[in-house]
Amino acid sequence: MKNIMKLIGCLLLTLSIGGISGMFTVNAIATWYMTLHKPSFNPPNFIFGPVWTLLYILMGISFYLILIQPASDSRKKAITVFIIQLVLNFFWSIIFFNFHLIGAALIEIIAMWLSILWVIKLFYGINKAASLLQIPYICWVSFATLLNASIYYLN
Repeated sequence: MKNIMKLIGCLLLTLSIGGISGMFTVNAIATWYMTLHKPSFNPPNFIFGPVWTLLYILMGISFYLILIQPASDSRKKAITVFIIQLVLNFFWSIIFFNFHLIGAALIEIIAMWLSILWVIKLFYGINKAASLLQIPYICWVSFATLLNASIYYLN
């Protein structure tokens, strides 16, 4: 029962971060974002919600797999870096959609990408499955970085 509560807590954490940051994007998508020049590979807007939801679920499961491991310095460091990347994830939407700072968002998403890569490396030394669950996330953030860079260039 204790582990189920930890899993639910991890899922609530990641999904809440996604949901709250998503609230910052909703208004801007139908207004400001629609006015931007976008590359031909820009996916339709309805794709982002389901993809991010799945990614937040995978991130939550991954984080749970780390939390249930025995306490150690490496686990503490992995948890810290995971939280850092989650904070970066949260603020990207605000920087991009609320403040309309496309260049600053590009710098921020690169920092996020690097922190995700670091999470993957740290998680791998603790629980390989937890590390592998982060792979779809870094792949999507790689695409999002390219998209952010393209929008910056076009605008």
